[in-house]
Amino acid sequence: MTAGITLKSDVSLGVVPTHLGFVGCLVPDENGRFPRDAHGVLKTIAGMRELCELSPVKMTAVQISLFPGTNPEDMAELIRELKALELEVHLILMVGGVNPMNPADEDAVVAQLVPGIRAAIDHGVRHLSSTSIEQWMNTADTRREGADFEAAISQNVKVHLRVYEESGLAGSCVEDWHIEFLRPGEFNTFTNLERSWAFVSAMNKALGKPFFKQLVDAAHCGDSGLSIAENEDLIAKIAAAGELGIFHASAKTTRGCLSSDDGWISTLLSAMARTGELRHVFVEMFHHEDAGLQALRDMVPGHGVDTRDGRTYTELMADGLAGLAHRLNNLATRGILGNSTGKLSNPP
Repeated sequence: MTAGITLKSDVSLGVVPTHLGFVGCLVPDENGRFPRDAHGVLKTIAGMRELCELSPVKMTAVQISLFPGTNPEDMAELIRELKALELEVHLILMVGGVNPMNPADEDAVVAQLVPGIRAAIDHGVRHLSSTSIEQWMNTADTRREGADFEAAISQNVKVHLRVYEESGLAGSCVEDWHIEFLRPGEFNTFTNLERSWAFVSAMNKALGKPFFKQLVDAAHCGDSGLSIAENEDLIAKIAAAGELGIFHASAKTTRGCLSSDDGWISTLLSAMARTGELRHVFVEMFHHEDAGLQALRDMVPGHGVDTRDGRTYTELMADGLAGLAHRLNNLATRGILGNSTGKLSNPP
């Protein structure tokens, strides 16, 4: 680590290392094995070591995607090496090729999620996330409204209750499960904060406790069609219900350098801080040439633009971490965010 920005609050700051690329790094091969560099080191570990060295602020967490069929030994090695970097590991449960809203796909969805959660429990993971409420890039599906929307929520509740029970989440080390919505095109139905929260709220009502949380991704909020003010209002309401979760600092449309976000990150981060419920902040950027995101680049004008401005992706992420650290520290200094003692630094 090069130098010293010290966080003034208890907010956990980390990254989603998608800047390393899904294809060629984060996605396992047909045998479930992760890609390795010429020295036999997992590429995700090599990339995170480099970022830890370059970052001007000490990270405390990392969010890693867990794909169905991942080799257990490679997953164990990945988690072990990330913990050796003094990072708390969060897992993002990935689901592919099935639609959680479709009753015919229920068994297949459960079969993909349960092994990942059991692995999370085996490794002492406390925080899960997923986009497991809709199928990614399903061009054959249509937006569900009215009774069809309520049916989609009900089916998702049924699926996730089964997963909760069959994976043994009750009484486990897992403290919460954060649900993320995606922008229109990636999803068709759960495409904004209000719609996603409708599922989270229904899910917690079925469980009788606020175990599920609503993940707020600044990029998806910015591309959702709701205004900044509408998102700020929803964030306050979600927090008041005890259902506010992780914040992703990611730039709308480009998903690149955070300087391309048009103000969404700073505004929504402040809105999260004002609730008193901000616990986890992750910087997330996508590699503009990631083969795994070609369909998204084809669909979204402006996605996949090279925003590095002469920097490497590691440098880009380090800059993002520095900017977020300064924002968090200034929120604490101004009394908007609790400081490292857990109290407001400048109480009203």
